[in-house]
Amino acid sequence: MTDDRDESLEERRAHLGAELASKRAEMKEDERGEVRAETSRKGYAQAMKLSSEFIAAIIVGAVLGYVFDRFVGTAPWGMIILLLLGFCAGVLNVLRSAGKVTTPKLDARGPGEK
Repeated sequence: MTDDRDESLEERRAHLGAELASKRAEMKEDERGEVRAETSRKGYAQAMKLSSEFIAAIIVGAVLGYVFDRFVGTAPWGMIILLLLGFCAGVLNVLRSAGKVTTPKLDARGPGEK
């Protein structure tokens, strides 16, 4: 009787151990999926940030050029020049945000000090 009971407990323990191992494997797979999803979300957020900075700089340049042309009367030249400057500013902002170009740091020392 005790042998049957011991065998039954051993079988149940082995069965529960197998179930536990399969659940742990499923959880690890879910965790890996979450890590991949988080990485994907961060990449998407970075792409949206960079593209919005780039487009905003171009739009600001175009609007300022249009306003400049309306008040000064230099139609299309103000818009062309400020649109190109907006494009350059947008590219510089994207490069700074991506970490390819560093922002220059102002030196607190005076011109004669070392």
